Amino acid sequence: MPIKASETARAALAGKCILVLEDEPLIALDLQHALERCGASVITARTVTRADAHIDAQTPDAAILDVTLGRTTNCEPIARRLLDLSVPFLLHSGDLDRQGELIRRLGAPVVAKPASNDTMITKLATMLIGDAD
Repeated sequence: MPIKASETARAALAGKCILVLEDEPLIALDLQHALERCGASVITARTVTRADAHIDAQTPDAAILDVTLGRTTNCEPIARRLLDLSVPFLLHSGDLDRQGELIRRLGAPVVAKPASNDTMITKLATMLIGDAD
């Protein structure tokens, strides 16, 4: 049974700036729309370079990072930068076996692909609510 995001989870995202680093356009667009329905402003990037530029322009409140970007790149440079900025992030991966070591090194919460938007919203909101304490 899929997780249904609560009103509390949705409210936790209202007014927040969320970076979505995702190389699959349909997944990125779907996440963007779901987050915007919660009242978040969303910055999307398909590459590490674009994500870096977005962070330079505006530090997000939180992020969702696809672990594997294309065939040869991963999210580690952005994850490290967000860690340095104390920005919470969630890893989103369909490649847990191959990227397991990287995921363990980053030590961030992981949601395996495919995942419902409600699952992503609930997990991200939980991180943000926890940071407010």
